[in-house]
Amino acid sequence: MGLFLLDYGAGNVQSLANSLTKLGHSFQWISSPTDFQKATSLIFPGVGAFETAVENLTKKGLLEPLKEYVQSGKPYFGICIGMQILFQASEESPNFHGLGVVPTTIDRFDDSAKTVPHMGWNSADLVQSPDVEPAFYYFVHSYCAKYRPADRPDAASWAYTTTQYGGEIFISSVRRGNVFGTQFHPEKSGAAGLALIDKWLRTPEAERSAPKPEALCSPPTLSLKPRDNLSKRIIACMDVRSDDDGNLIVTKGDQYDVREKVPSGHSMQVKTGGAVRNLGKPVTLASKYYAAGADEICLLNITSFRHSPLQDQPMLAVVRAAAECVFVPLTIGGGIKDTIDPDKTKRSALEVASEYFRAGADKVSIGSDAVYAAEKLLASGQKHGDGTSSIETIAHTYGRQAVVVSIDPRRVYVDPTTYDGPHQDELILGSLDSAFESDRGRSWWYACTVSGGRETRSISVCQLARAVETLGAGEILVNSIDRDGTGLGFDSDLLRLIKGCVKVPVVASSGAGRKEHFLDVFEQTGVEAALAAGIFHRAEVDIGEVKECLARHDIKVRTHIS
Repeated sequence: MGLFLLDYGAGNVQSLANSLTKLGHSFQWISSPTDFQKATSLIFPGVGAFETAVENLTKKGLLEPLKEYVQSGKPYFGICIGMQILFQASEESPNFHGLGVVPTTIDRFDDSAKTVPHMGWNSADLVQSPDVEPAFYYFVHSYCAKYRPADRPDAASWAYTTTQYGGEIFISSVRRGNVFGTQFHPEKSGAAGLALIDKWLRTPEAERSAPKPEALCSPPTLSLKPRDNLSKRIIACMDVRSDDDGNLIVTKGDQYDVREKVPSGHSMQVKTGGAVRNLGKPVTLASKYYAAGADEICLLNITSFRHSPLQDQPMLAVVRAAAECVFVPLTIGGGIKDTIDPDKTKRSALEVASEYFRAGADKVSIGSDAVYAAEKLLASGQKHGDGTSSIETIAHTYGRQAVVVSIDPRRVYVDPTTYDGPHQDELILGSLDSAFESDRGRSWWYACTVSGGRETRSISVCQLARAVETLGAGEILVNSIDRDGTGLGFDSDLLRLIKGCVKVPVVASSGAGRKEHFLDVFEQTGVEAALAAGIFHRAEVDIGEVKECLARHDIKVRTHIS
């Protein structure tokens, strides 16, 4: 008897388990259909495709017992896919049916004037108490239940909170009787999310069970606000690799060179010359940045894996430990691709990603493998991939919001008067009065690289961005080899170019040296998030200072940290 968690086999459920442990709540896992009878409270967390959830629940014989549990009147809390499955069906997977508890369907966001997925921190506004200051939670989804009280009044009456994204209002949580569900992820929403989970669990089960029937209030008509409350995200990134003694450390390079530079003949050359720059321990820094208000944490294994991804226990241990103390989204990158173990065992990218999701990661970042997949798609002349790339297999199982593609472009300078190559429509013309002397009067296009920037390919950033979006990437992290470690600011020309190519969120990276650089990149490019590493590690700029600067200039940021 007691609290049970339902793991349908996909998505990061470990984060919720970590949240419950931190809050002091004991729980058990649903391992068989008969466990539903033992549960007196049930939480169903998860991310991923609607089809995958229904298929996995059906295969395990859990779908009907889940429906019976919800109908029994015992307390139920569904998170993300755990809320969506309460609905009749989803446009994402029209051939699969949900539980039909809420009488409407899940539909895709309109991406004509905004990026999709809806990703980041947004407000959840109480439907019946619109004047109450809303809390902000973390959302990551492409499909939602539209709030339409005029033509879907029965469904709208389930809405406990709504959220506006662009020109659409959707149901961000449902509540009636024993049923509570959130589209957002409270386990990834910092202190606000932890408080919501704790409040639900500390409310007596009798109060969370189905009450006697009572009259329902008519769902009100809601007006669109001049703009939504989606905030810009500040991401703290840690490049993780082994030092010369084999210990995992956080480092940071200058244009991807992470070794210390000591002048020839300097007294320190014998001791530290050429050593890997050590800026701290991954978990310690992750915890520090979470407490400072980072909206997401990114761990990138920049030397890939010691033996193979699934045998690299130190890196897996880092992810597990970070997930135990960080309650905002966690991205892991490096080596997410099809691999072969030393014993010749083949491991798919999906297997590798699954292991990291189970360890506590929320998203995986794919680098070189994404370039190869994009090149393959372009060479085929087809409009869609063949379903075998790492991007496609992971997105199919976990949803595109779980897949980040990290690109590492560098400038290729050309003479615009004579250049007749294939990237003429992507040429950037540096103005004569540019703030950057190296840009004045010059022209260039951006070529993609692989292997940590060591090999330049002929594919351009626009070709890559469009291709990976087609394959299923839900977000694009844009690095800049030319700006990396310079402290001169983000490459706005590069970011505007990519923003004009895709409809998925874009994260700016490389070049931040001052808090004002974050303001510049948001005002000049419209990116959804900005990432930094070295300036945070060296305490040159504090995350709080960045957010204060943005807020002063009317850029929406998450400021209620604790």
